[in-house]
Amino acid sequence: MMKIKFNPNLGYQKDAVNSVLGIFDGQKIRQNNFSVPTSFDLFKTQSDLGIGNKLDLLDDELLDNVRTMQLKQGLKQSETLNSMDFTVEMETGTGKTYVYLRSIFEMNKRFGFTKFIIVVPSIAVKEGVYKSLQITEQHFKGLYENVQYDYFIYDSAKLGEVRNFATSDYIQIMVINIDAFRKSFTDPSKETRANIIHRTNDRLNGTKPIEFIQDTHPILIIDEPQSVDSTPKSKKAIASLNPLCTLRYSATHKDKYNLMYKLDSIDAYEQKLVKQIEVATVNVQDGHNKAYIKLLGVNNKKSPITARIEYDAMKGGKVKREKKWVRSGVDLYELSKGRSLYEGYIINDIYCEQGNEYIDFTSKPDVIRLNQSVGDVNRDEYKRLQIRKTIEEHLEKELHLNKQGIKVLSLFFIDKVSNYRFYDEDGNPQKGKYAQIFEEEYKILIQKPKYHTLFEEVDIESLPGQVHNGYFAVDKKKDARGENLYKESKGAGTTIADGSAYELIMKDKEKLLGFDSKLKFIFSHSALKEGWDNPNVFQICTLNETVSVMKKRQEIGRGMRIAVNQEGERVYGFDVNTLTVMANESYDDFVRRLQQEIEDEEGIRFGVVEKHTFANIVVENEHHDSQYLGAKVSEKIWEHLLEQDYIDQNGKIKDSLRKDLKANCVNLPEELKEQAGRITASLKKVAGSLNIKDAGKKEPVYLNKAVYLGEEFKQLWNRIKYKTTFRVDFAVNELVEKCADYIKNNLVVGKTKFIYEKDKVKILKGGIEGGEVQESIHVYDAKDFQLPDIISFLQNETNLTRKTLVEILTRCERLHDFKNNPQKFIDEVSSIIKNQMRHVIVDGIKYEKIGKEHYYAQELFENEELQGYLNKNMLKSQKSVYDYVVYDSDVEAGFAKSLEQSEDIKVYAKLPGWFKIDTPLGSYNPDWAVLVDRDNTEKLYFIVETKGSMFFDMLRPAEQAKIDCGYKHFKALNDNVEFAVADRFETFMDRVV
Repeated sequence: MMKIKFNPNLGYQKDAVNSVLGIFDGQKIRQNNFSVPTSFDLFKTQSDLGIGNKLDLLDDELLDNVRTMQLKQGLKQSETLNSMDFTVEMETGTGKTYVYLRSIFEMNKRFGFTKFIIVVPSIAVKEGVYKSLQITEQHFKGLYENVQYDYFIYDSAKLGEVRNFATSDYIQIMVINIDAFRKSFTDPSKETRANIIHRTNDRLNGTKPIEFIQDTHPILIIDEPQSVDSTPKSKKAIASLNPLCTLRYSATHKDKYNLMYKLDSIDAYEQKLVKQIEVATVNVQDGHNKAYIKLLGVNNKKSPITARIEYDAMKGGKVKREKKWVRSGVDLYELSKGRSLYEGYIINDIYCEQGNEYIDFTSKPDVIRLNQSVGDVNRDEYKRLQIRKTIEEHLEKELHLNKQGIKVLSLFFIDKVSNYRFYDEDGNPQKGKYAQIFEEEYKILIQKPKYHTLFEEVDIESLPGQVHNGYFAVDKKKDARGENLYKESKGAGTTIADGSAYELIMKDKEKLLGFDSKLKFIFSHSALKEGWDNPNVFQICTLNETVSVMKKRQEIGRGMRIAVNQEGERVYGFDVNTLTVMANESYDDFVRRLQQEIEDEEGIRFGVVEKHTFANIVVENEHHDSQYLGAKVSEKIWEHLLEQDYIDQNGKIKDSLRKDLKANCVNLPEELKEQAGRITASLKKVAGSLNIKDAGKKEPVYLNKAVYLGEEFKQLWNRIKYKTTFRVDFAVNELVEKCADYIKNNLVVGKTKFIYEKDKVKILKGGIEGGEVQESIHVYDAKDFQLPDIISFLQNETNLTRKTLVEILTRCERLHDFKNNPQKFIDEVSSIIKNQMRHVIVDGIKYEKIGKEHYYAQELFENEELQGYLNKNMLKSQKSVYDYVVYDSDVEAGFAKSLEQSEDIKVYAKLPGWFKIDTPLGSYNPDWAVLVDRDNTEKLYFIVETKGSMFFDMLRPAEQAKIDCGYKHFKALNDNVEFAVADRFETFMDRVV
């Protein structure tokens, strides 16, 4: 069987070990003898000498050692030594268990310490640690000259092991669950309520087992302390072991006592010590054929109580998914802009009890719980695609990695155990829906020709049932046949576990990694959290009904370790080590939650310069000896950055620093010129992306009163300021014919689709960034909806008569597409009818000037508040109404520049947003008003629309129609105002000539 090999020369692991050894620098090897009572028999009583740990260093010496190691590691230095608790932070998957086990042997070799206790939070972690002790045994014996040591899991039925722990004069390693000694007692009459470890024992000569431990002053190693000593009772239990010191190892510490070493998620990613994360998501497109409602949140902190929901609403003639806070009494029919699917959905109750949040409705039976939805696509079809894509990703990696001797594993987290495996009334195991879906999809996929090399000489029919299995948390209860039952959640249903699956998944990690084992796909509910991971998990798929309650860090942590091959050797590099996470949420939500968890749990502040950031930069003194900049100099640099307005009071990097970093001109103290390169390199890592916003250069725009109050601008304004009204005449028969023909020949209505997207995650000091998105499309063919009243809907959208609409739909011969995707059909047909109406309407539109009393007052310019970005969208102006022109495009920028330079242009204005012309298609805001004085002989007045092209068929139909309406509006004013469309200034001047 394959054996995992361990590399003793990994620099970062050595640094982590040495950071702990440095605490005891100056400690001499010695033994501490103490008296330990032994068991007695009928004939004699005796005492033996035991061996314990003893520390000779004074508190000041320890503090100096701690500060020295912290400086070397670039960490904030402890001011005082308030306790003998020390923290080592290592990202999941980087070998923290190996590090603390190796630290045990190094502490014994250098200082003579022999008694060590590893405290764990759960059975799963306990099993994982014990397995690590087993598979590293030969490695450590070879590394430390066949050193003698014992390791065991504390068992209250084997108290002789506790006495042996105390009396042996060589290394003793006890693994114990916090629950085994957390329950103590103060009243002797209640002793039986305490853990056995706290009770007196006749076989131990009336001594409590814990007293043997206490007298050894063990070095405690706490694995996942955020789960071990998170309560006052747990902290008291830890202290009751009377430890010499406590070493705490985790990726996500809650309390960081005397942080000695830090290898966070950013460091691990940058050094490629863990797998790269790739997030895959499945999104629904064009699936708006049912009343979709999702509950995103509730809030009862202020009155009235509100709920945040996601729903479908009409917007711009299309159905769009929107999010909004609503209160009781809100009618979703009105909120959705009259979508008939939502009739009767009036919000009744918003219930906010934690863990039981929901909304219901006055006329509908639906109850929607937090993060759940109604009216969505069939969730089983959604999950089927998740399973299929996970299998595909798995097989693709097998094609790439099998020939490198790397077995690929995939992990599914499920919502209910019964969805994977359940038992009938006779106790016979049955496949749940996930198991059935998996086998169906796996059988189809493995028969693709591209995968044939993976399955040569394999029985395709039987294989699907052999490659997957599940492991679920153990319950102490037994079923009628005496077999273990396995819990799926608190108080929920139970199912029987496969004992061999437990052994293979939880204990025989090396066997699972071998090609001889057919198991490749593992299903779990919640058991595979802390304490279980496997280096060759390359896919993680979450099949929960809602967003996973498991934290992203827990979820991805099960697959972050670097892969191993059949020789047991680690294989490095992101070309091999990419973990694909099939998330049941959007990529943006996944990344946001992951970054927030990293910030909360690791204390990382993305894009923030700490006062000690530069402390461990190595410099040479005048004697060419290496030393560190140190904490004081680092703080001085921080203060300098603050003075230069590069960072804010919290150390958050500003765009001014990003700009100077990009230009390689960062202002640093003169005396640190020789270290400028290393300081700048550190800043670039923290700054992340150097994309710069010009927010700091935002400038207000003011009236150019010389132009605004001038006679020429008044003449221009008095010609264009008037308002008009319009009427439309068109032939209905012509409209019906054009609409029917266009729908018949051009309508495209696809079915509802799943969009599968995949994007890599880069975890950098400046924040989490994505890369290039890969996308594929899968059709959702289920017709699980009712056909809506298409005529009423189109009538509301177009204002045409029902008779006209029926004639259009009858003549178009495309109603069969309506059954495939009703809402998409309605949206597209509505758009086509509106577009054809624009053509017909514009042809028949007539504008009339309302009268001299209806106009836009020139004084409105004085109320306009304009702002722009210097060197980005502002141009200094002498001829415009304002001192700067704020432009929207490169075309507008070039046009304004030419207006400024041309001697023929006397005054002009970029027309404000409030200058609008009414059209049947909505309001229209032209771009420019221009006064041309050709050779100082004739004044010409123009309204100019600037576009990127003079090919009008390239414009959107609505754009072109509005321009046509603008032309007719100004013609109706009859004030010698010309309307022109131009792609550049030269085109415009051709009109003038």
